[in-house]
Parts: sequence; C-alpha cells; structure tokens
Amino acid sequence: MKNIITFVIGLIFGLGLIISGMTNPDKVIRFLDIGGIWDPSLMFVMFGGMAVAFVGFKFVQNKSQTVFDDTIHLPGTTHISKELVIGSLLFGAGWALAGFCPGPALVALGAGYKEAFIFVMAMIVGITIHYHFLKA
Repeated sequence: MKNIITFVIGLIFGLGLIISGMTNPDKVIRFLDIGGIWDPSLMFVMFGGMAVAFVGFKFVQNKSQTVFDDTIHLPGTTHISKELVIGSLLFGAGWALAGFCPGPALVALGAGYKEAFIFVMAMIVGITIHYHFLKA
C-alpha cells in the first residue's frame, strides 16, 4: 500500500509540474529573464509550493515518524556554509542556462524531452563527482 500511495503522490506532483509549465525549459528561462521577455507566471507556482511546504514543515516539525512509520530527518541547523552558497550559485546558474531543475527534469525525461536527457546525465555526472571527490 505504501508504494501505491507514494506512486500516486509522485504522479500528482509530476502532473502539477507539467500543468504549471515547470517542465518547459523555455517558460522557465523566460521566468528567469527579468531583463528581457519576462514571464512572471511561475512565481505563482513557487508561492504555491512555498505555502504547501510551510504547512508540511509545520505539520512534521514536532513529529519523529511519518504516517508509514519511517523516521523523519529534518535539518538540525540553519548554518550557511561556503559549500551551501557555492552549491546554490551552481544550481541557480544551471537552472537559468538549462531551464531545468532536478524534479521537473526527471518529469520531462519521462515525457521524452531530449534536453531533459542531457540535463539529467549532466546532473548524474555532477552528483557522482561530488560523491567521489568532494564529499566532506
């Protein structure tokens, strides 16, 4: 039952990304191009996501178990490290250049976008490099 519920939630999330336009790299790049032909529509998607995340974090912040009896692991610190800043800058630059971030890229890959394939392969290379060479 856990796998079925997880699949349905993932399916709803993926459909939401498709409907909102987050899997369309051109739409994302237009959103990030505030000096050119700016498309602010994804701002509403982000605000909606932040609202859902806020409610979700408030719901789980004093819990130790999920509804499936798995342990909840929330960050215990708000320390801003050099690695966090560098990673955030790389993430933002990659998002602006490619028009994808990891979640929408995986959904677009499932939908058959070749640009998503290239992005996901680059993402896997970056994860592998970090894991094997830069992991502290």
